[in-house]
Amino acid sequence: MRIDAVVLAGGRATRLGGTPKAQVVVGPATLLEHALAATRGAEATAVVGPVPTGAPPDVVVTREDPPFGGPVAGLDAGLRALDRPDAPDRVLVLAVDVPGAAAAAAALHDAAAEHPEADGVHLVHDGRAQWLTGIYRRAALTGALAGLEPHGAPVRRLVAPLRLVAVPDGSGMSDDADTWEDVDRLSARFAAAHDEGGTA
Repeated sequence: MRIDAVVLAGGRATRLGGTPKAQVVVGPATLLEHALAATRGAEATAVVGPVPTGAPPDVVVTREDPPFGGPVAGLDAGLRALDRPDAPDRVLVLAVDVPGAAAAAAALHDAAAEHPEADGVHLVHDGRAQWLTGIYRRAALTGALAGLEPHGAPVRRLVAPLRLVAVPDGSGMSDDADTWEDVDRLSARFAAAHDEGGTA
């Protein structure tokens, strides 16, 4: 499957005391490194947010204008940064604060292949739709973006017109590191998985 990727890393991280999420270490790597590991099969990847430490040179770094416009504005900026005539039809969308992104991406790839008629697939965990852990058709996203002002727009409004398939996440692949307590808990999960010889 041909695919691009957008990693959203532009939030204020207020519950982390303002520490940029991209630089927070969970288990063996920073959150940015976890996200980029999940995008390795992408033809092009955009990271939307402050220029992060450790971003590879082949990653496009961009920012919504004005900054801190929220995830919809960030996604709009990422898609614009990756716009080109031969761009793939599908886009992997990841919030940077999901350390289980690699496992999540694998599940999403399988679901997207199983549902080629859908506008997108996304994880759902504990009854909550994880729209920022999904694979979407580029045309569906750009069409939805054309109908709203992205700055400050809720993700729910962006995806409302799309035909989406919810992919159950029973293992917490989409758990996010939103607080320092989350960071500790998810780091412990990686340590336990390592001790068992598996992956988090």
